[in-house]
Amino acid sequence: MQKIIVFTDLHILPEGETIIGLDPSARFARGLAHALHHHPDAARIVITGDLTHHGKGAEYARLRALLADCPLPVSLMLGNHDRRAPFAAAFPDTPRTEDGFIQEIQDLDHARLILLDTLDEQAPDLHSGYLCPSRLSWLADALAGAEGRATVVFTHHPAFRTGFGGMDRIGLRNSDTLIDTLHSHGPVAQIVSGHIHRTMQGAAGGIPNAVFKSPCHQMPLILGDQSPHLSVDEPGAYGLLLIGPDGVVVHTEDFDLPRAEARTYS
Repeated sequence: MQKIIVFTDLHILPEGETIIGLDPSARFARGLAHALHHHPDAARIVITGDLTHHGKGAEYARLRALLADCPLPVSLMLGNHDRRAPFAAAFPDTPRTEDGFIQEIQDLDHARLILLDTLDEQAPDLHSGYLCPSRLSWLADALAGAEGRATVVFTHHPAFRTGFGGMDRIGLRNSDTLIDTLHSHGPVAQIVSGHIHRTMQGAAGGIPNAVFKSPCHQMPLILGDQSPHLSVDEPGAYGLLLIGPDGVVVHTEDFDLPRAEARTYS
């Protein structure tokens, strides 16, 4: 089985700035070191958006420095806190579509990874996501080329309602259209997302949709019509996908916890 390490919602800030007293860069650096130490055999790292907090050039430059010595290939995606022009200036070699969207395909032994760009820089609410016809057409072609491999689709915004009312209001506005496209050109084994800052598993039109926590600040487990801007200092985390001929297994790892010694019990 091949491993994919998944980070999401880094929210990198300029040096000296914090979110609820937490330094996003320091938290991500610890998470990345943990992941590389325990999973050096991973095939790739995917970071599913909200790379920065304000989409500023200085923030992307700081992220670039954090990734400079990473021994694994890294795929970067955009979320609602990102901006395409400053990102492209910092990461000019990132794959993109003819229309300039940050979307790419990565083929593994048993799977095709499809990374989508759900950023809407003109969103009326500033933070919801959208997949325009151009991006959906590209997706249909990417799905058609899977040639029997299990397909894993990555989005920043999840394609299901999470129970966090504030976050659902700034979710993927045309998730139904995405699901229709996946069903029409699939099959799709797994969707992987971020945005919520909470580990959870749901289903988008019957397709499993995993969501992972941030390495920095988390959404408190307060369901209902709450603010989407609530944050709590809980251990940071990353996701781990195991992909083989039988499908996809999803794990999550909290890295800011004391690591207990494994012992045999009887």
